[in-house]
Amino acid sequence: MKALVYVKEKTLSYQIVKDPVVKEGELLIKVKSVGICGSDMHAFLGHDDRRPAPLILGHEAAGVILEGKNSGKKVTVNPLVSCGTCPACRKNRNNICPNRQLISIPPREGAFAELLVIPEKNTVIVPETVNINHAALTEPLACGWHAVKLGIQSLDIPLSDAKCLVIGGGAIGVGVNLALKAKGAINVAMIERNPLRLKMLANNFASDTIVTDNIDFKTEFDFVIDAVGFSKTRQDASALCRPGGIIAHIGLGDGSGGLDIRRMTLQEITFIGTYTYTPEDFKETAQAIFMSQMGDFGWVDERSLDQGQNAFIDILEGKVSASKIVLRP
Repeated sequence: MKALVYVKEKTLSYQIVKDPVVKEGELLIKVKSVGICGSDMHAFLGHDDRRPAPLILGHEAAGVILEGKNSGKKVTVNPLVSCGTCPACRKNRNNICPNRQLISIPPREGAFAELLVIPEKNTVIVPETVNINHAALTEPLACGWHAVKLGIQSLDIPLSDAKCLVIGGGAIGVGVNLALKAKGAINVAMIERNPLRLKMLANNFASDTIVTDNIDFKTEFDFVIDAVGFSKTRQDASALCRPGGIIAHIGLGDGSGGLDIRRMTLQEITFIGTYTYTPEDFKETAQAIFMSQMGDFGWVDERSLDQGQNAFIDILEGKVSASKIVLRP
């Protein structure tokens, strides 16, 4: 099969590789669409020791089953493979399973390829009427869905009454915004400082979201979601959250600094670390996409898989207005 292989820092090679081997309980998927994630970019830059070269990256995938149950059906892929038996899995918190695996992290190859193998339980059948590019984005959108659900559990007011702030207008931030709206939020603002992306976000979301490159720091929000995860964005989050409010931290930009722990302690601000999604979150997000509750996906760009190297460079150099690029094998 053909695949886009990470071979060294800042280098992806479109080449012929061996077809994957299907094991018992797994399906062979013909990949039709796969998104570029921020974690793929971390690996591309050589910043992720979990993803050593050579490796097929990519985990936001959808396609058609070639071998196994429901052969011929379109599916979206939950790339998080958990053991199903540990205490976390038994509590339906498979996302923190200590034995979890993710496609694109060894021993599992990723989805920047023509073919992918995945356990049958990690697929959701996609209606024929649903755009396969949209189905592939169930994974990043489920991250936002999970974060919003966790925040709602801790909010001391109804979400419909909450003043919400999303920091970052990439795919995760967009997913948070869409999940907030799907779950009843009315007052939502989004900060994005890339001018190209800011214009795109305004074109797609300004009718129901305040889209800005700056927030008045005299303003306070009930629910702040950091979808970037750098020291500066954490600093903004802890400054902009009201006393008794909630910060959900979903971004993985860097690992330290930024939070005003003294203010958060004195003002009893709740900080929630939120990682990926549960199988239930993934299925709920897929259904929301299928029922057209997640917008029209005007924030997505499409390119062919053999143009993957150029797509990564364009993202790195800030030349992309879209919040997400999907690649088509």
